[in-house]
Amino acid sequence: MTETTRPRVLIVFGGRSSEHEVSCATAAGILRAVDRTKWEVIPLGITRDGQWVRVADDPEALEFRDGRGQSVRAGRTRIALTPGGASLIELTYDADPSDPAARVVSVEDLGRVDVVMPLLHGPYGEDGTIQGLFEMADVRYVGCGVTSSAISMDKHLTKTVLAAAGIDVGSWELITPRQWEDDPQGCLDRLVPLGFPLFVKPCRAGSSIGISRVDCAEELATAVKEARNHDPRVIVEAGVSGREIECGVLGGRDSWRSGTAPLGEIEVPDGEFYDYELKYVDTEAIGLVCPASLPEPVAESIRSLAMEAFDALECEGLARVDFFYCEDDGRIVVNEVNTMPGFTPISMFPQMWAVGGLDYPALLDALLEEARSRDLGLR
Repeated sequence: MTETTRPRVLIVFGGRSSEHEVSCATAAGILRAVDRTKWEVIPLGITRDGQWVRVADDPEALEFRDGRGQSVRAGRTRIALTPGGASLIELTYDADPSDPAARVVSVEDLGRVDVVMPLLHGPYGEDGTIQGLFEMADVRYVGCGVTSSAISMDKHLTKTVLAAAGIDVGSWELITPRQWEDDPQGCLDRLVPLGFPLFVKPCRAGSSIGISRVDCAEELATAVKEARNHDPRVIVEAGVSGREIECGVLGGRDSWRSGTAPLGEIEVPDGEFYDYELKYVDTEAIGLVCPASLPEPVAESIRSLAMEAFDALECEGLARVDFFYCEDDGRIVVNEVNTMPGFTPISMFPQMWAVGGLDYPALLDALLEEARSRDLGLR
């Protein structure tokens, strides 16, 4: 393809959530892998306070180094996405744009956008907010729509929808802000019947940020307060003793569907759980096994449940469905559904598809092509 005929892809990353650094690392992997002969790429970063800025096309500047993630930095320019024609403009200010006295001194037209790949994890990106913006701007984008993204981001709503579809999601309790403010002890008292261990989580966060494993009632208050540091809504889940199995799904609402990847398994050290440190810092302490060693009937059941969850939540494009498989009784429990799973070089989603014969660039092509094939407006 020539320079003028390549579709233009806006790679959006960073964002306002606690997963800002993870999003930057995901963008680094995408920028390295995308086929530049087929796609024209525009990297766009969102700062921690929500400013849109043009970012250098430099994967190395965005990836984890020495256990530390990277951040999007703001300057005197801002990017705006204009509705109707789905085009970008860059505004340059004579001072810090956050200064009310700052004036625009120049405007640059950056041209059209054919498709957006939003690599934002967590609130203000993976939760339907930015998807709504793209819908308003009439621009196609990779991944789930507004409703699906919002429900899947909220662990309580995800479990509610999947349970209504007859899918085992384990036992849990939700603590809302009003419940905690009105009667914190009452909230703690209704958690105890779930049994121990319990896992206390921010309801709308990912990458295991703010999660605590609790082994006794005395630890609950501290764990709830830690989760509330990241989200005023807190979910508390009963522990499930099982193997951690993950399933990657590709699919569209219509006929486009690639199905499920070979299953992957997370092996963590005894007595620990798959937290932020193990995911992104001390990665050598865990095992990522793909394909997972499972009896074929069990593997088929997990893949089938992954598709059922994908459809129940009305997902589009991609999702990673995480399970617990209990070997003692054969129970299969959906833990959560990630509508924008990590795409770092060590992430399970691209690794599972690679084992299935779809390498990183081909996986990105499939996602971008599916997004470009969608109708605009209500689907």
